[in-house]
Amino acid sequence: MRSLADDTVSGIIEKWSAAFEELDAEALASLYSKNAFFFGSNPMLYRGNEGVAAYFNALPRWSSPTVQFTDVMTALISSDVINVAGTASFLPSEGTQPLSVKLTWVIAREDGSWKIISHHVSSMTPLL
Repeated sequence: MRSLADDTVSGIIEKWSAAFEELDAEALASLYSKNAFFFGSNPMLYRGNEGVAAYFNALPRWSSPTVQFTDVMTALISSDVINVAGTASFLPSEGTQPLSVKLTWVIAREDGSWKIISHHVSSMTPLL
């Protein structure tokens, strides 16, 4: 049986994926908190909606980007906070190798809507 956390996260993943496939930085940024912390594929920490938009605007303009989320786990921390972990596999264009990363999100209710407040990706390759 699916939980509230699973349903909430599935909805955010659906919106996130659709916006990513269009490389729509503003739509992606709208899914994040005004106070979000964001570690993406480079070492810089981006903050808030403007920081998230700046990150996505700086990505390469891939010809047909897609993303697939797998192994998604959710934990309802409180009625207003969800912890998320999973794998995100990005395909820049058809025929290329996927770029897969481990992903964690913390999602919280902000002004009545669910928003990503913390976003962190890391390499699938072990460091040690």
